[in-house]
Amino acid sequence: MSDPTLRPAEADPVSDEAPAPAEAGPSGETDAGPVEDAAPERVRKRPKPGERRVQILQTLAAMLEQPGSERVTTAALAARLTVSEAALYRHFASKAQMFEGLIEFIESSVFTLVNQILEREGSGAEQSQRIVAVLLQFGEKNPGMARVMVGDALVFEHERLTARMNLFFDRVEAQLRQTLRQAAEAAGSPTPTVESQAMASALTALTVGRLQRYARSGFKRLPTEHLDLALRRLCA
Repeated sequence: MSDPTLRPAEADPVSDEAPAPAEAGPSGETDAGPVEDAAPERVRKRPKPGERRVQILQTLAAMLEQPGSERVTTAALAARLTVSEAALYRHFASKAQMFEGLIEFIESSVFTLVNQILEREGSGAEQSQRIVAVLLQFGEKNPGMARVMVGDALVFEHERLTARMNLFFDRVEAQLRQTLRQAAEAAGSPTPTVESQAMASALTALTVGRLQRYARSGFKRLPTEHLDLALRRLCA
C-alpha cells in the first residue's frame, strides 16, 4: 500500500526571473575577465512551472507543521522560498488556490488508499477499521495537512475551503456507512441501515476528534495511539 507524504523540498534561492548573461567585448572578454580564464560557475536552472507549484505547496505544508504557528501569509511564504509575492501569483491565482492544492493532495491520497482497502481487505468491519486507521496515519505523517483537515489552518481563509473539507469527511462517512452496512447484514442485524449510520457517524467523529487533538496539542498527542483497542471496542 502506498504511503503518501508531502515533504518539504529545499527552497530554491533563485527567483523566477533568469539573470541576464554577461556581454562579451570585441576581445572575447566579459566584465569578469577573459572567457577562457573565468572560473566555472554552477548552472542555476529555473524550475519548470509544475515543479515550482509543487515546491510552493511543499513549503506551505512545512510552514503549517510549526506548532502554534500563526496564519501563513503570502509574504511569509514568498520569503521562505526567497522569491517575490508576484512570483507566487504566477503559479496560483490566490492563496485560497494554494490551499485547494493541499486539499486536492489530501483527497487524492486518502481515497486512493480507501480504494486499495476496498479491493484488498476482507469483511466490511475490517474495511471500516482500516479506513479509519489509514486516515489517521495520513494525518500523523503529514502534520500540516492535519491542520487543514480539521480546519485550524483555514479559520481566516475563504469559506469554500472549509466547505470542501467538510465534504471530504462526508464522503468518508458515506463510505463507512456502506462497509458497515455490509458488516451488519452479514451479522444478521434486523436494522442494518440504522446500525451502519450510527457507527459511521461515531467513527467519523472519532477520526476528526483525534486529528483535532493532534493539531491542537502541537502534534504531541498522536492520533493513532491505542487506536486498535478503540476500534475493536467500537466495532465489536
